[in-house]
Amino acid sequence: MSPFFLLRRPIQRPSLTIFVALQTLDILTTLIGLQVGAREGSVFIGQLMQVGPVAALLISKIFAVLLAAMAMKFKRPRVVVVLNFWFVVIVAWNLVMIVLSGLGVRL
Repeated sequence: MSPFFLLRRPIQRPSLTIFVALQTLDILTTLIGLQVGAREGSVFIGQLMQVGPVAALLISKIFAVLLAAMAMKFKRPRVVVVLNFWFVVIVAWNLVMIVLSGLGVRL
């Protein structure tokens, strides 16, 4: 048995329910943030916002869903787990920006 056996961690099973919930929360918190005066932090989404905020968010979500679908198709479930962690951070960031914007703090 290889000593590297101890270093291998089991792959967490991806939750597509959590993925969809996080995508929804990202859309909602982004739209609320824009309403209270926060700015879009992503350069990519910021450029898409010229089309309109809802259209830009839907386009970005299509990309996210395609990435998750490709990860599952090619049997790379860890990509979905990483995406879930990433979107938890994004939603948390959006919430912080909403609170700061509500307090009148500009970053």
